Amino acid sequence: MLPLAPIVLTVVLLSLLGPAESRKTEPLSEASDQPLFHGADRYDFAIVIPGAGTECFWQFAHQSSHFYFSYEVQRASGMADRHVLVTASDPNGFHVGTAQDVRGQINFSTKETGFYQLCLSNRHNRFGFVQVYLDFGVLYEGFDTENQPETERKELNNTLEAIEMSTHKLQGYIFHMWRFYNMARMRKGADYFLLEVNSYYVTWWSAAQSCVILFSGALQLYFLKRLFNAPSTSKPRC
Repeated sequence: MLPLAPIVLTVVLLSLLGPAESRKTEPLSEASDQPLFHGADRYDFAIVIPGAGTECFWQFAHQSSHFYFSYEVQRASGMADRHVLVTASDPNGFHVGTAQDVRGQINFSTKETGFYQLCLSNRHNRFGFVQVYLDFGVLYEGFDTENQPETERKELNNTLEAIEMSTHKLQGYIFHMWRFYNMARMRKGADYFLLEVNSYYVTWWSAAQSCVILFSGALQLYFLKRLFNAPSTSKPRC
């Protein structure tokens, strides 16, 4: 019989070498060998950034996908500047896009798999906050028959190919309409807050001007009455 020690040692070495040779296409969590939870592929929400503050978000994306990001400043407190600085960085920390305006877009193709960082800075306002509506996510290409082997492409029926192409086109149209809808929501929110602020200013300015008009009228009446007041004397009148 063969000694057990060499067999056990061989099994242990194989078990150690096996996981080291396998490759992971997604980043792993520190606690386990399971891929990190990367959340959904699309997000749209509003966020309030305080004065001179910065907010950052991370979006997971696979390689060779389309990353899109849209934003619009809906309102700002007081007379604060509505411009914000937006930067996008890849998993290695390199900047891939920058925007600095009331509204803007950052679109690019991802070169590697990982978490992409989006940061919004309210550095122009030291004391006022801004509310920004965000719409960002990742668009993955559909089933690509051009990259398949010749034998697999021959197996596809013409009807199935036509249905597949129509489905992908429909998905693309739905995606673009969804983005247009979110852009309309951004603009609607910004217009609503602008109308609300204008209504507030108009109401208070009208009240203040009415008070000034009433006060000036009362003051004029007072001075006019003083012009017709006769001084009181002890001498008899003629």
